Amino acid sequence: MWDYSEKVQDHFFNPRNAGAVAQANATGDVGSLSCGDALRLTLKVNPETDIIEDAGFQTFGCGSAVASSSALTEMVKGMTVDDALKISNQDIADYLDGLPPEKMHCSVMGREALQAAVANYRGEEWKDDHEEGALICKCFAVDAVLIEETIRANNLSTVEEVTFYTKAGGGCSACFEGIEEILNKVMLERDEEEVVAPPPEPVKPAKAPLTNLQRMRRIEHTLEAIRPQLQADRGDIELVEVDFDKKIAFVNLSGACSGCQMAAATLGGVQQRVMEDLGEFIRVLPATEMGKF
Repeated sequence: MWDYSEKVQDHFFNPRNAGAVAQANATGDVGSLSCGDALRLTLKVNPETDIIEDAGFQTFGCGSAVASSSALTEMVKGMTVDDALKISNQDIADYLDGLPPEKMHCSVMGREALQAAVANYRGEEWKDDHEEGALICKCFAVDAVLIEETIRANNLSTVEEVTFYTKAGGGCSACFEGIEEILNKVMLERDEEEVVAPPPEPVKPAKAPLTNLQRMRRIEHTLEAIRPQLQADRGDIELVEVDFDKKIAFVNLSGACSGCQMAAATLGGVQQRVMEDLGEFIRVLPATEMGKF
């Protein structure tokens, strides 16, 4: 389970500004239901002063997505649109007294929704779409520009961190090489620009790692929580084997899920849930691929 701050829990159980704003003149839509996260941000901006007088949100996602959206609406009210655009995803996380690393993509989504809403207010076209050839993660439609901006803004240094912040690589994992190329480019530039290294931050005491048995049980618990959704569509899923050294969980899809054209997307969604519940990166693959590893 994640260590959520009291502020995150408060904004989840008592969200502020939930729902669309009446007479909104700015709307920002980001994410998609198929990717598991979607957010619509609506703003009422005074056209004479450019001050955001009201803000509301509608979101489909986890508790962190609700809390991040709620926090964002509270932060922007009373700001001018120019000042609001200066809000970073880290500012949203800081407002909530921190988010688990695995949930930082929720704050990134909030920042993008704000950019989209301001562009809409100004009559500009805002796109989170990729240019031809620049799409890195096909599972979650994450482009190279977003990955690079997020790496720079949050000082990321591993593929796992990029996945936590953008969801890129959280599906089939085929984009890891592309993510690593962007990481290497940014880190090389970072090394060249760094003159004096800042003092190291105090090391926080590490939590005791889970045993393989505990990790196995947590994966099984996650799959049990997912099964009713698949069974409602006459499908099912079961855990076959876990190779913790290679970070792969092999599962068997049965019933209507077996041979379904959406099987890859289903496994991508299952993998995201398993990663979030386990608190570490792990691939979820069909048992038919066990002989390839």
